[in-house]
Amino acid sequence: MFALELKNISKTFGSFKANDGISLSVKCGEVHAILGENGAGKSTLMKIIFGLYQPDIGGEIFLKGQKVTISNPRFAIKNGIGMVHQHFMLVRPFSILQNIILGVEPRKWFGIVDYKAARKQVNELSKTYNFNIEPDRIVETISVGMQQKVEIIKTLYRNAELIILDEPTASLTPQEVLDFYRIVENLKRLGKTIIIITHKLHEIKEIADRCTIIRKGQFIETVDVSSTSEEELAAKMVGRIVDLKVSKSNANPGEIIFSVKDLCVLNDKLFLKVNHFNLDLRRGEILGLAGIDGNGQRELVEALSGLRKIKSGSIKLNNREISNLTPRQIYESKLAMIPEDRQRRGLVLDFQVKDNFVLQRIEKSPFSHYGFIITREIEKFADTMMERFDIRPRNIELNARNLSGGNQQKIILAREIANNPDVLIAFQPTRGLDVGAIEYIHQELIKLRDQGKAILLISYELDEVINLSDRIAVIIDGAVSANLSEETLATHKNIKEHIGLFMAGGKA
Repeated sequence: MFALELKNISKTFGSFKANDGISLSVKCGEVHAILGENGAGKSTLMKIIFGLYQPDIGGEIFLKGQKVTISNPRFAIKNGIGMVHQHFMLVRPFSILQNIILGVEPRKWFGIVDYKAARKQVNELSKTYNFNIEPDRIVETISVGMQQKVEIIKTLYRNAELIILDEPTASLTPQEVLDFYRIVENLKRLGKTIIIITHKLHEIKEIADRCTIIRKGQFIETVDVSSTSEEELAAKMVGRIVDLKVSKSNANPGEIIFSVKDLCVLNDKLFLKVNHFNLDLRRGEILGLAGIDGNGQRELVEALSGLRKIKSGSIKLNNREISNLTPRQIYESKLAMIPEDRQRRGLVLDFQVKDNFVLQRIEKSPFSHYGFIITREIEKFADTMMERFDIRPRNIELNARNLSGGNQQKIILAREIANNPDVLIAFQPTRGLDVGAIEYIHQELIKLRDQGKAILLISYELDEVINLSDRIAVIIDGAVSANLSEETLATHKNIKEHIGLFMAGGKA
């Protein structure tokens, strides 16, 4: 029996067709992966299943053979559908128990919440699914992996039989990823049906039974995962052969160009988040900074780029102290940045593409003259960048929000490279991108390195850090806990687990 059937599902937004007649079937008790490029329509399709969007006229949805109209998330939840979003929907100051029962609290006399009954039910779920949670812990004090468990238990508490997981391992350590695999296997063993949206091909091979590929809003194929290689999955998704491995020669590092000494930075609550951080970066190398999200990476990047004042310490670029400079002065000192959140920090989404290319330089020649903007020069520059970096669609008049995530990221990369920086900070440069866009971004970073630029790569994707970096530093609690040389990266037999131990606070 099929747990879910979609027939001829279409969804348009104005003239744009996000889903174009998609039909697929998900078997009861299977792990079914949904694979597609950025902008292929995966998220739109999942939002239709969860009731956040309504399909165009003509599309049909069946739950266990029964035709239904999923008018809203409440209907979806009532009918056994749960969804764990990539960015967890938890109230951080609340306890785990309060988050799990939020909105469906058991009541006793006079409407008082029956926490005793709720705690008993949550503990039973935790025991059944081997989650080992502590209901009274405050969410903001627990790890990302534990937060994910809380989100999954939230769906189980609401009696979900079909669970949608959106990019579930995006911020997990290698050890937490293995734990997640065990969770999925256990859910499947106990009869749950799982739909997983992911860009990670090895993840699909590890846990999925079947995989549906979507390209440009259309159904391409549903394949049996066990008989399909990662290379075949990538080719079906992108429509061409993709190089899944980073091809790069050995680094030829030069002199130290960027130096951070004893840097201390406070967070928004005035707690020390970057704690005597030290780092040296040389020309012609990529230094990867590995670490679990929340260990000071965000505050570090903000301090390095002038967006956050430092408490103490030194930041030098080309032997010049830059810790007391403004963001513009730092940018003009030849430090460029790919921000973690491209939509909030990298682009003005309601500006046209051509204007986003010149955000930091619009007042300079040739884009302006005596205070007057030279539109033709901006358009000429934007056209050149669009062609050079293969940004699609080739329409500089479009608003940036109308482009896919991969093409938005290419705009930022093109803009930063065009300023000819000496140092590039790449913070989560391929976050949420498909394999085709990831391949392109990685190739461009390698080109920059080979041109003698210094790159600080900060990523929560350990595979990305290992594959791209010439050296790796591990950050924990705002300080560097380990440094791994190029030789160690090349010769260590279990380098991923080795780094993962440091990331978790252990010793190798």
